[in-house]
Amino acid sequence: MRDVTDTTRTPLAGTPSLLRAINDRAALELLLANGPLSRTQIGTLTGLSKPTASQLLARLEAAGLVVPVGTTAGGPGPNAQLYQVNPAAGYVAGLDVSTTHVRVGVADITGTTLAEHQVATRGWPAAATVANVGAAVAETVRQAGLAPGSLREIVIGVPGALDPATGRLRYASHLPGWHSPRLVAELEAGLGAPVAIENDVNLAAIAEQAFGAAAGCEDFVLLWAEEGIGAAIVIAGRLHRGFTGGAGEVGYMPVPGAPVVHDVRRKNSGGFQELAGADAVLALAVEHGLGAAGAQEAVALALDTPGAGDTFLGILAERIAVGLASIVSVVDPELLVLSGGVPAAGGERLRALVQESLARIAIPRPEVRCTAVPGSPVLHGALQRALATAREAAFTTH
Repeated sequence: MRDVTDTTRTPLAGTPSLLRAINDRAALELLLANGPLSRTQIGTLTGLSKPTASQLLARLEAAGLVVPVGTTAGGPGPNAQLYQVNPAAGYVAGLDVSTTHVRVGVADITGTTLAEHQVATRGWPAAATVANVGAAVAETVRQAGLAPGSLREIVIGVPGALDPATGRLRYASHLPGWHSPRLVAELEAGLGAPVAIENDVNLAAIAEQAFGAAAGCEDFVLLWAEEGIGAAIVIAGRLHRGFTGGAGEVGYMPVPGAPVVHDVRRKNSGGFQELAGADAVLALAVEHGLGAAGAQEAVALALDTPGAGDTFLGILAERIAVGLASIVSVVDPELLVLSGGVPAAGGERLRALVQESLARIAIPRPEVRCTAVPGSPVLHGALQRALATAREAAFTTH
């Protein structure tokens, strides 16, 4: 007699409802990737018969997930009706939070950005942070032409990491007002939608993987260099966050040439940050006679200053490579992506110098690329993650 508990035998065939759900999801993904398609095109791409494709489109249209958008033209025979994902099937928001500003973007479920809005955070009382963030999101929703309460999902990128065990934000003492143990619940109540908090550098990596320098790459490291130093690690196509959410917090990582931090819980200097953080870049610029208001300006000035600028860029590249060597020796990624204000200011020249320096000191020699995401990579990554969640909910519950 066959043992009914034996799961190694041939699995049962999928139920009709499961197969319909799989086909519906496949069609929606095709429409997102390819734009408007006809019934015949959807049938060809999915392998479904014309009657099945017609039934599929009828279901999706009835659920409000697709809409007709004109017809084909120019071919033999009658014109065919075209369909696209309904932009009104859901709306999301992404936030890029820094010590100086909050940048908000609102997009429809197709990924089209409808509005962006930025507010300065200088002078915000810590107790008013949630209310002020809510006001910024509400204003962006208004600018997008949407009604209050339209958002399905909000993802917030912060220079820190949410501890999954305590719910508290870690590595972010420089962000007043963001340290409540009920932070997510308070934000959801204030913003009126589900909220997820993610490390800003991790979100930049999501954007690079979606449509930037790491598109098509499943094993890469993104190094962010701006006011601070951080990294994001993607392994087998997935972000590696670490047990406490702190993977990639490399600012205090011990590296040759920098003081060792002996108590990372207290404010002090040392580690990778001491070599390539904004303050270190400015100090290095002063040593070489490059007077500038900020680290990015110093790097840009060096590009136009033969002699001293060349020396400055060479030393900066070596410092960045020292930190990267520690990372690639452990992770051995296929690719390194340089992002943030300092690499952006240095462009191709700084990238090439980092590649050369890394090749001299590390056995793994992954390709080094500059970011290819326009605007704010953090904001784009926040929108991408919010869209993934909103689509999962909308496409599987209709």
